[in-house]
Amino acid sequence: MISHDPMRPEDQSNLNPRLGPRGEAPRAGTGEAEARAALTCLERPAVAGPSMERIVARENLKKALDRVKRNKGAAGVDGMTVDDLPTYLKANWLTIRAQLLDGTYKPQAVRRVEIPKASGGVRLLGIPTVVDRFIQQAVLQVLHGEWDRTFSDASYGSGQAARRIRR
Repeated sequence: MISHDPMRPEDQSNLNPRLGPRGEAPRAGTGEAEARAALTCLERPAVAGPSMERIVARENLKKALDRVKRNKGAAGVDGMTVDDLPTYLKANWLTIRAQLLDGTYKPQAVRRVEIPKASGGVRLLGIPTVVDRFIQQAVLQVLHGEWDRTFSDASYGSGQAARRIRR
């Protein structure tokens, strides 16, 4: 049998009468810590977003192209190979760049491939076009540069810690 402790109310909604009925969150402006913590701030890169100008910067694009070429990979729905990419970009980059900068770029459909599993059945794999992989890589490099510095040096999610582990 549990004895009732008069110092511990059974109905905990009485603990803070400013909270109102049970289950109601504190209202903003009450001075509660939760209300202050919910304010939006620009200390996180995702709030402001990456700069598209940084994504389409020449040096970033050269690194992205090198990475996509090094990773190789199959062609997407358009049939373009990694070897075809540099020639295609020379002929079409100004149009693609303008679309990226004005927000009208639309990635192409992803080619679906079924990979057989050892245990039976299949695993679905989506293969983007090489142009879309190139753009994704350019975006990733900028995001990684902005986010990596926000991780603690001790975080195993950060690039710095991962590089220390590999040594």
